[in-house]
Amino acid sequence: MSSAGHRLRHRSYGGQRLAVLLSPVIVTVVIGGLAFSTPREISFSRLLPAAPALAAALWPVLPTVLLGTFCLLIMTGVSFFYSDLGTPYTLAAIAAVTLAAAYASHLRLQREETLFQVRLVADAAQQVLLRPLPERVRDVEIESLYLAAQEQARIGGDFYDAADTPYGVRLLIGDVRGKGLSAVGAASAVINCFRENAYDQPDLRGVVRRMQIAVSRYGAMVPSEDQTEHFATALIAEIPHGGGNVRILNCGHPAPVFVRGGEIHVHEPALASTPLNLSALLGDHYYVDTVTFAPGDQLLLYTDGVSETRDRAGEFFPLADWARRHHDTPPRELLDRLHTDLLHYAGGRLDDDIAAIAVRCRPAGARER
Repeated sequence: MSSAGHRLRHRSYGGQRLAVLLSPVIVTVVIGGLAFSTPREISFSRLLPAAPALAAALWPVLPTVLLGTFCLLIMTGVSFFYSDLGTPYTLAAIAAVTLAAAYASHLRLQREETLFQVRLVADAAQQVLLRPLPERVRDVEIESLYLAAQEQARIGGDFYDAADTPYGVRLLIGDVRGKGLSAVGAASAVINCFRENAYDQPDLRGVVRRMQIAVSRYGAMVPSEDQTEHFATALIAEIPHGGGNVRILNCGHPAPVFVRGGEIHVHEPALASTPLNLSALLGDHYYVDTVTFAPGDQLLLYTDGVSETRDRAGEFFPLADWARRHHDTPPRELLDRLHTDLLHYAGGRLDDDIAAIAVRCRPAGARER
């Protein structure tokens, strides 16, 4: 979308928000006008208590009380023209609704302040758990995307990270089964383990085994009824310095998508590796694949929230076809389009957390510049 399109959309949303905030005033003016201009048998003035009731959902306490007072003045003015409208009862109703609306507005503001503080804590936790990735590590461009299915949650069980190690650029992406704080805790255990061992373990299998131990230890500390929830799929990619290829260890995670000059390749592992914290059931099996990754190639890593996004007909998001249409799009713009298209495909609401990493090996010309 162009910058002009963004400005137009923001102006449209700003106009809608202003109309909503002014709706109590609009309701008051409309009812007051109808009360003065219509026959007394219709008695539109009895609808005036609706104005302060609506204001309670939008305004602070003082403006709500002032609007209720204005409605009392309007009703008093109407009573000079129509003396048999039951004015005392309507005035009493306006006063009672205004007091109730003021109290409701006070409670709403308290809840909003509490929610704001919770979101600040969640944002701080997200910065620790999902710290911003470097935009470029040597000759590798890296961009990331994270979307929580529940906006209030901010963070969930999906995770990713990147590290510039002596063995190359190492990337991690994964998804913990389950929701809530237990999933966040398990994801934190995996990421912290990766950050510690990615620099020390020369082989990807050693990194994954350390992550396996970390998840198992975390599962042992939680209540027994939740232990079955703490397994995770994960994928580690290692791009050696100088490029040429990428080594991938896929522990039950969705297959990465490679983009090479307009061609799309979904790389399924030659042999299945065990997801984290399931080695006791499935065995300790980890296999590394080596895939060509030349300058100009692009790699898309993602969680199942991307590939399993459904439309209203229940069809999965066609990720490979989508990537084929955007094969020449740079990483940042690619993820922005993915964000927009996923929301559009799902009808504006996501059912699962989404994480994605777009990686591109810089062409030789870009490296020289």
